[in-house]
Amino acid sequence: MDGSGRYTGTTVLVVDDVAASRYAMGAVLRRAGHRVVPVASAGEALVELDVRLREGALPDVALVDVGLPDMTGYELCRRVKAQPPMAALPVVHFSAAALAPGDRCRGLNAGGDAYLTMPAEPEEIQAVVRAAVRGARRHTGAESLVRRMTLLSEATVAVQAARCARELAEAAAEGAARLTRTPSVAFVVGPDGELYRGTSRDRSVLALPDATAHTAVARLVTRLAEGRTGTHSTVVPAPLWPAGFFRPGTEDDARLVVAQTRSNRTPVCLATPVSRAPGTDPADEALLARLAQNAALAAEPLLMYQVERHVALTLQRSFLPPPEKLRLPGLEIVVRYVPASRQTEIGGDFYAALRTDAGVLTAVGDVAGHSLEAATVMVEIRHALRAYCVEDSDPRLLAARLDRMLQHHHPDVTATVCLVLVDPDSGRVRVANAGHIPPLVVRDGNRAEYVRAAGPLLGLGLERPPATELLLRPADRLLMVTDGLIETRGTDLAVSLAHLRKAAAGAPAGVGALCDTLLDCFGHDREDDIAMLALRLAKRAD
Repeated sequence: MDGSGRYTGTTVLVVDDVAASRYAMGAVLRRAGHRVVPVASAGEALVELDVRLREGALPDVALVDVGLPDMTGYELCRRVKAQPPMAALPVVHFSAAALAPGDRCRGLNAGGDAYLTMPAEPEEIQAVVRAAVRGARRHTGAESLVRRMTLLSEATVAVQAARCARELAEAAAEGAARLTRTPSVAFVVGPDGELYRGTSRDRSVLALPDATAHTAVARLVTRLAEGRTGTHSTVVPAPLWPAGFFRPGTEDDARLVVAQTRSNRTPVCLATPVSRAPGTDPADEALLARLAQNAALAAEPLLMYQVERHVALTLQRSFLPPPEKLRLPGLEIVVRYVPASRQTEIGGDFYAALRTDAGVLTAVGDVAGHSLEAATVMVEIRHALRAYCVEDSDPRLLAARLDRMLQHHHPDVTATVCLVLVDPDSGRVRVANAGHIPPLVVRDGNRAEYVRAAGPLLGLGLERPPATELLLRPADRLLMVTDGLIETRGTDLAVSLAHLRKAAAGAPAGVGALCDTLLDCFGHDREDDIAMLALRLAKRAD
């Protein structure tokens, strides 16, 4: 619209089989600043609209005579409105014949937006066209806003569902590309300056920029975010922006939207090419800023969690004895520890093997929860077990003392543990179980059975049942695991235990082969840590 209120540059399709009428209507519209596309029939109009639809240049409004020779203007309107890409095209019916009110209703019922009775004053024709275009643009603008807000919501959900910084960057880049309809790149800068990059899926990846380019981008984003919070936008000219991030081998000016929730903490940058989006819509920039802010809000706790997870995993590994420390006389012991997949939280799984006056005490357990606290409590339980077994190695008594320790020092924490005391000379075994998966004994001849040992969790203060006793023969293998090996959401634990027993029964001989076979069967991409200990009586030299 220009300063006089005229819709300059608007394209009007005039459908009229009378050449003089087409000319007169066209002259009125051209004087008002419109471009006119005249056609003589409904068939010509459909062909013209089809061509313009493929070219992405539909007219802004159609003036349609109701009395066309090949079909009525009402039918033409219905056909146009039935095609979703053209449903928003405003249609104004007109006729020089005197028509009843019912005929006007037919036009509206067919999808028309207005009705003109000809002859009409030029001002009236221009006013009706302006009103139709204005209404259509308002409707299209509202639909566009709803669509873009929906895209923003979908992108925010994807960002918040990310399990690692790289996934978050990928989700943010894809969301930015859908909002701006251009190739997009997202960057997340970690606390130690590490750069996580995500690219939109529509990008034609031939060769990504090298490490030098990534270092330059990390430095640039950090500098733009330094000492600032919230979001801000800037344009970086092509000579200062590494080539190839948007289009392989091509230099582009880059529009950067940088967001940071707290000063000098985890900036997020969304980058789009300026050359692909001349005259960027301010509404698009506002939505892009909102997406960047949402991504920054999600990135900070995610990266903090990764640091915490690394600390917990380091703590856990540092206190779990390596296999060479578990060489105890009379027994062959093999251990395995597998942390959960990188996207899940660290747990409190542990194993232990300790020499006592009464034999070898082994333990496998799991502290409830997934956090640095769970790993810390796990370390306390191992230290307490090591101290307690110096005085008395009876499994039932040890379980009771660990129970009291948790109640006293960590009243809100529970844990499971299975304690097994083995006398290597006689093969006598005593088992105390506190809410844990019972040990599995794999007998000679590939028979496997769970030890009937059960008891309440640690931390509840409940009475402990007597220890269960059994005898290990030289060819028998005893297996202790945490539930991370087999527990799967939506699967009954009894079914998982049955699968574990069957797999163990078919494992090759040897304690190491037993552990490796079970990890091959169950241990991939688990949502929880896995601690495993297998033992058998050592072969005696003749």
